[in-house]
Amino acid sequence: MKKVLRSNFEYGTSRWAVRRAQWIALGLNDEDMKKPKIAVVNSSSELAICFSHLDDIAKTVKDAIKEAGGLPFEIRTTAPSDFIISPGQNGGYILPSRDLIVNDIESVVEGAQLDGMICLTSCDKTVPGHLMAAIRLNIPTILVICGYQPSGEYKGKHVDIEDVFLGAGHVLSGNLSKDELSNMADHAVKGPGVCSGMGTANSMHIVCEALGMCLPGSAPVLANSEKMTEFAKLSSKRIVDMIWEDLKPRDILTKGAFENATSAILAVSGSINAVKHLQAIAVEGDVDLDIFSIFDELSRKTPLLSAVLPVGKDTIESFEKAGGAQAIMKRLEASLDGSVLTVTGKTVKENLASAEVHNDDVIRPLDNVYSDGPAIAILRGNLAPESSIIKLGLSSRKKGLKFTGTAVVFDDQLKAAAAIKSGDIKPGHVIVLRGLGPKGTPGMGGASFAVFAVDGAGLGTTVAVVTDGQLSGLVNKGLVVGEVSPEAAMGGPIALINDGDQISIDIEKRSLTLDVEEQILTERRENLELPTPKKTTGWLAIYRDNVQPMSKGAVIIKK
Repeated sequence: MKKVLRSNFEYGTSRWAVRRAQWIALGLNDEDMKKPKIAVVNSSSELAICFSHLDDIAKTVKDAIKEAGGLPFEIRTTAPSDFIISPGQNGGYILPSRDLIVNDIESVVEGAQLDGMICLTSCDKTVPGHLMAAIRLNIPTILVICGYQPSGEYKGKHVDIEDVFLGAGHVLSGNLSKDELSNMADHAVKGPGVCSGMGTANSMHIVCEALGMCLPGSAPVLANSEKMTEFAKLSSKRIVDMIWEDLKPRDILTKGAFENATSAILAVSGSINAVKHLQAIAVEGDVDLDIFSIFDELSRKTPLLSAVLPVGKDTIESFEKAGGAQAIMKRLEASLDGSVLTVTGKTVKENLASAEVHNDDVIRPLDNVYSDGPAIAILRGNLAPESSIIKLGLSSRKKGLKFTGTAVVFDDQLKAAAAIKSGDIKPGHVIVLRGLGPKGTPGMGGASFAVFAVDGAGLGTTVAVVTDGQLSGLVNKGLVVGEVSPEAAMGGPIALINDGDQISIDIEKRSLTLDVEEQILTERRENLELPTPKKTTGWLAIYRDNVQPMSKGAVIIKK
């Protein structure tokens, strides 16, 4: 018996009648109204090159859905690009925009009772936003990977937006001229799509495939390539079938799927932002998982198999040619959960049967890995009772990474950058940047400019950074521990640090420790006065008042 579509209201009812009146006026007919009604979720924007090509993709998708027997309705969401919206409120709009996407989708798709979704997924926050909405609404959903941007060349060398981002920190420290940075920026981006390195966008595209929520073989992909367009068409046909099959996200996004995605991210030394996004997806779907602990466990046994810029020297283009996410999963196949269902209607094991690795130098075999790991490590201790995170990349080859230094505390990363430039930060210091967490900013402030200033000043190997703020998913130089939780605004131990305290980082032991006697910390805690919440209104005030801790993925839902 054919599935009854929830979008088909009872003949003669008020809901049926007013919808019919609206849709007849749109040019639809009686046959159209019987078809699966599919949201084409488009986060298009003229503000950022990341999204500039999505309207054309939406047209391709809508045409393909119609050809497959569905009825597409294009809907829009907020379209956040980190590089564009980061100036406002010290980057406070970046993370909360993810949750805004989820609610944009819910209000339209659930309100209209559409039958399924195909999401045009692009820049950093759209991928987790789409996945969070998919598992929250639990209607048939498939994501279309909309690709990375072609990068450029300057003075005979490769240059991309990651180089520009890092270069800005070098300007702060006085080691790069403003004119040189401007010239780099002029040559860095040569077309639409997301940042071309293994930053948050490409990492989350790989996550999407490893979770089973996009067609296998579609990540990463060059934006506007024939391959991208072909996958968009195939995905459009597949979403119609998924609706009739009643294949839903919660059938796919199981514990095994999250573990597979974690392994894939560790194997490519992907963005640390993937950790909180995966946790947020799990929370939205009531999947009882501690993603931070899963990362901790799997980081101890997952090797680093690829080194795409800025982790290593390979390009995202070479990674795609080598087989991309499918090739990484093929290498890891013995340790993956092959029974996990995917949007194809087949299992991971079935999908990987035909997968191949096309370049052993770019995606290495298990007997010739870049490192045994960890590419990403979760640190805990009396300074981070819940969690903190560090991306090591190729530096994970150095066994027993340790650092003990003297704290220099800042509540503003620009003041920290100024101290670096003036020479007040010296080898052996631990820069503590606090008050940048989800409630403190509010929205979670970035700490990357200060990190880049450390690198630009040549202190990357002699100075550490510890912060409750977020770090770049693209570039993190040196020993940098981010997202310390609980955050300072919640009275976390990071709020108790004084200038001159000793802080110890031990990667092998996965520990982050404030080397101060417990009695002294107790006295400081008793006398601690939390800072007055920063004055803000509107969306950021809503986020600040409702955001859950990092252990819950910093989502804004309340249970």
